[in-house]
Amino acid sequence: MKILITGALGHVGSQLIRSIYDKEIVIVDNLSTQRFPSLFNLPAQNKLKFLNMDVRELTKDKLTSNGPISHIIHLAAMTDAAGNLDNAKSLFNNNLESTMRIGNLARDLEIPLIFPSTTSVYGSQDKLVDEECEDLFPQSPYAECKLLEEKYLQESAKFGLRVAILRLGTIHGSSVGMRFHTAVNKFILQAKLNLTLTVWETALDQKRPYLSLSDGIQSFFHVIENNLFNCEIYNIVTRNRTVREIITCIESSLNNRCTIEFVKSPIMNQLSYEVSSKKFEKTGFHFLGNLESDVRNTLALLDGVN
Repeated sequence: MKILITGALGHVGSQLIRSIYDKEIVIVDNLSTQRFPSLFNLPAQNKLKFLNMDVRELTKDKLTSNGPISHIIHLAAMTDAAGNLDNAKSLFNNNLESTMRIGNLARDLEIPLIFPSTTSVYGSQDKLVDEECEDLFPQSPYAECKLLEEKYLQESAKFGLRVAILRLGTIHGSSVGMRFHTAVNKFILQAKLNLTLTVWETALDQKRPYLSLSDGIQSFFHVIENNLFNCEIYNIVTRNRTVREIITCIESSLNNRCTIEFVKSPIMNQLSYEVSSKKFEKTGFHFLGNLESDVRNTLALLDGVN
C-alpha cells in the first residue's frame, strides 16, 4: 500500500504520518507554512518520499513516478477561517484549484480519495444536524470554499471518482505541526502564557462540533479499511461542546482560573449548532477521543513556560 498525503506537514498531517506503520508514504507539500519540524524523527519503518511542490502543479507522471498510489488523503489547504476573511480570492484560488487537480488525478488514475471537509459548512442551525441537512449556511470563505470543493468531487464521482467526504469538527489534540488559531488550542496557549482568553461575543454557551485529532486520524484508516469510497458525506465529530466547557477543562488542568475578554468577530453571528456523527458510527466506527487528555497533553508540551 502506498498512500499519497497532500499538506502532510500541518496539524493533522504531521500526526497522521507518524501514525502510519509499514507503509509507503508520498508527501506533497509546498512548505508555505515552513513547518519543517514536521519532517523530523519520522518512523524509520516507513518508506517516505517527499515532493516539495504545490498540489496544483502535480501531474500524472509526477504522481506515479515511483509506482502506483493506492490511496490519496487530501489535506492541503489554507485553513485559517477568520484570518482569511479579507483574503478570500487567494484562499479560493489555492483550495478549490488544489482539490480540482487532485480530484481529477484521482479519477483518471482510479485512486480512492479521502477529502476532509468541515462541519463549518452547516453554519447557523437551531437543531442537531446530520448529513441530510440541505440548508447550509457557511459563514467564512474557508467554509464556502469547502462546500464548493465537495460539490465538485460529487460531480466527479458521476464520472468514476471514488471519494469519501469527511466533514471534520474543530480539531483538538497535539501534533508536531499544530497551529493555534482554532478555539481549543488558542485557549490553551493563552492560558498557559497567563494571557487573557479572547472569546468571541455570544460564543461562551454556544455549542460547536469538536474532533479529537486521534479520532480524525482513525477515521481515515477506517474509511480505507472498510472501502467507504462511495461518494458519501460523513460527519466526523467526537463531541459537541460549549466554549465554557472547554475553558473549564483548561482551568481544571491548570488548577487556575482564566481571565476572559469578549471580542467581536465578523464571522460570529451564528447560532449554536450541534452535529451528529451517527451515520459514520453505523459503519462500525467508535469515537474514543477525549478533550481532557488532549488538553493535558498539549499543556504538557508547554511545561517549560511559566
